[in-house]
Amino acid sequence: MAESRPMPRLFLVRHGETEWSQNGRHTGLTDIPLTERGVEQVKKISKALVGDGLVIEPKNLCTVQVSPRQRARKTFELLFEHLGKLPDHVLTEDVQEWNYGDYEGLKPAEIKKLNPTWKIWYDGCPGGESVEQMQARVDKVISKKYKEEGIHTRDVLIVAHGHFNRVLISRWINFPLCLGTHFNVEPGSLAILSYNHNSLDEPALNALNLAAVIN
Repeated sequence: MAESRPMPRLFLVRHGETEWSQNGRHTGLTDIPLTERGVEQVKKISKALVGDGLVIEPKNLCTVQVSPRQRARKTFELLFEHLGKLPDHVLTEDVQEWNYGDYEGLKPAEIKKLNPTWKIWYDGCPGGESVEQMQARVDKVISKKYKEEGIHTRDVLIVAHGHFNRVLISRWINFPLCLGTHFNVEPGSLAILSYNHNSLDEPALNALNLAAVIN
């Protein structure tokens, strides 16, 4: 009888702080670096959570997807810097941030002056991605059956962005996209998604904002 494989886990990391995330500007396709504080945020979680015997063990990773934006790429590199080797990975627009279109670079108060009733979770972004487009992109990422695809490994790592991660968490557990508004995803934080009862039909949120408990 074939040995039962452990259930896969999806590690979802938001990039560290940037100048725009610190001051509340919507940062989609704009390619800006981490702040010094953002670098330290990631270094802090990397040493506590990444390595042999820790939460994220490189030997267990079967798939690693990283947003092409430099804030995500740098976060990924910092996560494994202390180990001296990066795991195999792909840079993919599939996990890029929500395309904010006409609202790129604007603060919420500035957007409200243009459209007082605007809510991204219901209205999407004019000139960027609609709610339907964002959901379709995230659902495509989720649709892969990593349990079947991985060989001798169990885990998936995605390094991405605030709104993307909130949408993915909501859709992973079969909630409407709009309920992503209720998940707070801090810069330089880790969420863990998996399944209950060894069943791919029971997706679950196992942990959120682990960085918040690391001093």
